[in-house]
Amino acid sequence: MSSMSSSMFTRFWGSQEQDEEPPQQSRTSHVPSPVAAGVSAALKEKSVDELRKISSNKDAYQRFLQSLEQVKIQNNLKDELCKENMLLVDENLQKEPRIVELKNQCRIIRTTELAAAQEKLKELEKQKEEMLKLSSTPFLLHRIQEAINKNEEESEDLHQQLLDKEIDLGAFLQKYKKLRIAYHSKSLIHLAARASNI
Repeated sequence: MSSMSSSMFTRFWGSQEQDEEPPQQSRTSHVPSPVAAGVSAALKEKSVDELRKISSNKDAYQRFLQSLEQVKIQNNLKDELCKENMLLVDENLQKEPRIVELKNQCRIIRTTELAAAQEKLKELEKQKEEMLKLSSTPFLLHRIQEAINKNEEESEDLHQQLLDKEIDLGAFLQKYKKLRIAYHSKSLIHLAARASNI
C-alpha cells in the first residue's frame, strides 16, 4: 500500500473508531481483516490525485465513504430498520381506534358495575337499618305496649259482652282469665325492659 493510501486508510478507520470503539479494546487494535481488506482494495484502485482529492475535499471523502461496500451494507440495514419501524408505527396507528373503543367499553362496564354495586349497597344498608330498628329497645317497648293495649281493649270488650248478656259467666271467666294473664305478663316484660334500658 502506498503512503497516501496508508494515510487515507488511517484517516478512514480513525474516524470510524471515534464513532464506535469496542469496549475493553485499545486504540491500537487492528480492524477486522475482511473489512480492512475491502477498504485497502478500494484505496489501491485510486490514483494519487484521487487520493489527494479524497484527503483534502470533504465532499469527495464522503462520496468515497458512501461507495464502500461495508458502508452500503450498513446504510441498507439502517433503511430496513427504518422501514420496519414505520410499519410498526402504522400498525399501531391502525390499532388505535380499536384500543380507544376497548377503553370506552371498559369504562362503561366499570361504571355500570359500580352503579349496580352502589345500589346493592344502599339496599343492604336499608335492610340493616330496618333490622336494627326492629331490634332496638324503643321499638320493642312500643310493640309490647301495643300488645298490652290490645289485651286491655279485648278485656273491656269481653266485660261488655257479659253485661250485655252476650256471653255466659263460665265462658267469660275462662276467656277473661287468659286475657288478664297475658296482660300482666306483657306488663311485667315491658316494665323489665324499661328498667334495663334506663
